[in-house]
Amino acid sequence: MTYVTGLTSGGNPWTPQFLQTINWDTCLGCGRCFKACGRGVMALLALNEDGEVADEDDDEIERKVMSVVQPQNCIGCQACDRVCPKRCHTYAPALA
Repeated sequence: MTYVTGLTSGGNPWTPQFLQTINWDTCLGCGRCFKACGRGVMALLALNEDGEVADEDDDEIERKVMSVVQPQNCIGCQACDRVCPKRCHTYAPALA
């Protein structure tokens, strides 16, 4: 398989890793990753007590978690992972 690659400023090959998923079991919903990302890749979702996505107006919201909503906007910088206290993001290279 061929992946999207580039060169670092030193001329070394680099294969960026793009955001794929966020583990809802470990996500605190703190929003640090959302604030670190200026590309609109993630959004906060409400979950009910069964762990299912709930409407924001629902009275039975158990907790909120981050979710990948615009993966095509990810530039592979991984700023979201660097600020995450739980390291709940997974990444993969993109096919060329």
